Amino acid sequence: MKQIKKAAVIGSGVMGSGIAAHLANIGIPVTLFDIVPKELLEDEKKKGFTLEHREVRNRIPTVAIEKLLKAKPAPLTSKKSLALIEPANLEDHLEKLREADWIIEVVVENLAVKKQVFTTVDQYRKPGSIVSSNTSGISVEAMSEGLSDDFRKNFLGTHFFNPPRYLKLLEVIPTKATDPDVVSFMKQFGEDVLGKGVVLAKDTPNFIANRIGTYGLHITLLEMVKRQFSVGEIDSITGPLIGRPKSATFRTLDVVGLDTFVHVANNIYEQVSGTEKQVFEVPVFLKEMVQRGWIGAKSGQGFYLKKGKDIFELNPATLEYEERKSLNSAAVEMAKQQKGTANKLKTLVYGNDRAAELLMSILTPVLLYSAELLGEIADTIVDIDRAMKWGFGWELGPFETWDAIGLEKSITLLKEQGKQIPSWVEEMLQKGHSSFYKEANGDLFYYDGDDYRAIETNPKEINLKQWKIKHGVIKKNTGASLIDLGDGVALLEFHSKSNAIGLDIMEMIHFAIDEVEKNYKGLVIGNQGKNFCVGANIALMLMEAQDDNLFELDMVVRKFQQAMMRIKYSHKPVVAAPFNMALGGGAEVSLPVDHIQASMETYMGLVEVGVGLIPGGGGTKELYIKHLNGIPNGVEFDLQKVANKVFETVAMAKVSTSAEEARENNFLSPADGVSVNPDHLIYDAKQAVLAMDAKGYQPRVKKKIPVVGETGYATLLLGAQAMYKSGYISDHDLLIAKKLAYVIAGGKVPFGTEVDEDYLLNLEREAFISLISHPKTQARMQHMLLKGKPLRN
Repeated sequence: MKQIKKAAVIGSGVMGSGIAAHLANIGIPVTLFDIVPKELLEDEKKKGFTLEHREVRNRIPTVAIEKLLKAKPAPLTSKKSLALIEPANLEDHLEKLREADWIIEVVVENLAVKKQVFTTVDQYRKPGSIVSSNTSGISVEAMSEGLSDDFRKNFLGTHFFNPPRYLKLLEVIPTKATDPDVVSFMKQFGEDVLGKGVVLAKDTPNFIANRIGTYGLHITLLEMVKRQFSVGEIDSITGPLIGRPKSATFRTLDVVGLDTFVHVANNIYEQVSGTEKQVFEVPVFLKEMVQRGWIGAKSGQGFYLKKGKDIFELNPATLEYEERKSLNSAAVEMAKQQKGTANKLKTLVYGNDRAAELLMSILTPVLLYSAELLGEIADTIVDIDRAMKWGFGWELGPFETWDAIGLEKSITLLKEQGKQIPSWVEEMLQKGHSSFYKEANGDLFYYDGDDYRAIETNPKEINLKQWKIKHGVIKKNTGASLIDLGDGVALLEFHSKSNAIGLDIMEMIHFAIDEVEKNYKGLVIGNQGKNFCVGANIALMLMEAQDDNLFELDMVVRKFQQAMMRIKYSHKPVVAAPFNMALGGGAEVSLPVDHIQASMETYMGLVEVGVGLIPGGGGTKELYIKHLNGIPNGVEFDLQKVANKVFETVAMAKVSTSAEEARENNFLSPADGVSVNPDHLIYDAKQAVLAMDAKGYQPRVKKKIPVVGETGYATLLLGAQAMYKSGYISDHDLLIAKKLAYVIAGGKVPFGTEVDEDYLLNLEREAFISLISHPKTQARMQHMLLKGKPLRN
């Protein structure tokens, strides 16, 4: 059984160092190799170094590792991950290749250079170690020619997408000589350990995602020029409106880099023929932009140019920048009224105006192209759709898009336009099949060229939407559902707007705990929305506050606190599965559970001060207790320092940029888990419940909590008062700080007094109600609802 305990990455550029960072993030030590410099830098000369000096010889990978700390978006989930990356060079440290179970080549896209690297690797690697190339377009087969049998048996392509930490797609490209067991292992390792969505691609130009994605971008360029649309007009309708990223078409090109795009396009252009070759020919204006250095975000200008706060778009005909435009039409307005991307697309492509005609002319060539390439670039439509969703951020892949707009209707129109329909699609329709995918009893099937076949998924993937169709729900209201996850585990799923916590969710929490205590081994709190939970329902609270319904608000906060205490003192284990945003109330739901199983990308924080409040559901208390529980038994500690740390975290609304950073901020304890693959989060949380049950779960016992009292309160306020006197914070900020400090300190009691949780909850609730009744807090809440950002008043 293969294992990857240590890795080596050859090539420390943006992609190579990014892959090394991702490996370090998941705990795999990695050696990052690069070439030895041929010249000294001025700084090195001043230090009296020579080219033989160790620091000079390792300079290139060392600098790359240092850059990881400053790169945006952050490649590292924690600064501590940096300790797992070791710099090395390709002359002095080749013996280190023998330590690696997986060697990844990420050097320049040049076949001769890659073959030279692999010849060296073949001499030093240990037998059985996996070797792969991160090439985005060079033939994987050609790279391994003439190398040893053991090398070729263990060699394949592993194409990551940039940035490796964030983009889900990993294309695995075997050669004819690759051992099938190695392919299976890398697929499973990619999903379970690297946290990727893995697709098997054929060894063809630019594989799956870049082949289709680049084709689609070229078609859009051609249609823009042909139909005389502007850059801004195209972007205004090729983004979220059709289920694509906000960066749409041209902003995406600017972010990727026009030089990179031209390189990828040229690579395909050189290897294809006929009409396909014509599509991949780089337009003259794009070549000119690259020649001028207008290559996008990294050069400061591309299709867009930012001047101050204004953004201008390029006119490709004149190569001058103009005011940004957007496209409005009847079809676009009608589509905006529709719910769901499928309905929006259907409305758009069958509209009767120039926007609709443009979208039809952009989308349908990509659908036909994808169908023509089936079998050449991938074996299944599922792999093609997944590659586009995971690599390019499309909500719907090409075949899902075709189903959304209606296969039969679109083909009738395409035939009228004289378009050639791939024969296998024609045959499929003749057999009476009118869609590429179908659903039956909660299971999904895809058309495989002959008949429908069940979509294979990793057993660790639990799709709640499909699960509910298949198994139903125990109970449901407007805000949440209780679901039987099997094996004696229940799941509480939030599904209110933005998963905001209201009375309906609180009610369902009580029902869930009652039901689980009677009939289940434990409970998972999780969902598969856009975010885990971004807090309480601000709009509802603001309405009550503006109507002076303070008694009503007090009751709601009290109910929230009671629900959190039911979670904490449940007689059965409770596991929270936060992901993406777990803010305010989302953090408060997570903090009292027995175990947090967080997605690697979890942004957790108590952010209530941003709307002029402090946490009201016990969040401050729970974070304080988490800090205390993190101190080993018998170790002396400074209680004031604990209070100071919690005060700083809540007062500054600190939000973690990863689950590991949440652990460093004490939102997660050392025993809490992190799921690298977000698709496995619910499964992993379920396993955590079963593990606690198997060990003989014992409910928590209520304990007294030591607080810093009056003297500690004064200490907590020192920093805030200094900031106030310096003009950094307003009167209202100082008031919020005072309320927060009073809660953390435990009120007017002597230092070291032990209080119970109900006492702290009462303090928290009183502070919350006092603040929400304040006009300046209400103004902050109103501003957040209208503008989506904090108001400083």
